Amino acid sequence: MPDGQSSSTLSGTFLAFDFGTKRIGIAVGNNISGTARPLSTINDEKTDVRFSTIAALLKEWQPVALVVGLPCNDDGTPHEMTALCRRFANRLKGRFDLPTILVDERYTSAAASSALDDEGIHGRKQKSLIDQYAAQQILQAYFDEPSAGIYA
Repeated sequence: MPDGQSSSTLSGTFLAFDFGTKRIGIAVGNNISGTARPLSTINDEKTDVRFSTIAALLKEWQPVALVVGLPCNDDGTPHEMTALCRRFANRLKGRFDLPTILVDERYTSAAASSALDDEGIHGRKQKSLIDQYAAQQILQAYFDEPSAGIYA
C-alpha cells in the first residue's frame, strides 16, 4: 500500500470507475457514510478527453482515493478486459498520484440493471446510465468489503 496507507486510513470521498472501451461510468461515495451514488458517464473514446474529464471531476470532488472495477470471468480468471482495466488504473495512479484500488466487478452490470429496473428505467433507456450505476456497485462493494480491494 502506498505511503503506509491502508484502507482504514483512507477517509473521505472516493471516485469509482467502470472502465469500458466506449464509455466510462463514474460514481462518487464516502467511506465514512459507506454510501455510493452514480455520478456521470464519459461517452468519448478519446484518451485525452477522458482524462481531462476525469481531471475536472477530481478537482471538483477532491477524492482521497480512486476505485476501478476489475473484470473477471465467473471462475475468477482474467477476462479479456482485465489487462485494459489494470492499465487504466495504473494510468490514473500515475497521472493523478492518488491511491488507486482495483475491485472485482463480477455481476456489477447485472446489479446495476436491477437497480435501474427498480427505479422504473428499463431496456434501452438504461444504456446511458448503466455504466455509472455499475461504478456505484463497484464502489459500494469496496465500502462493504475494503479488504477485497487490491492497490494498483
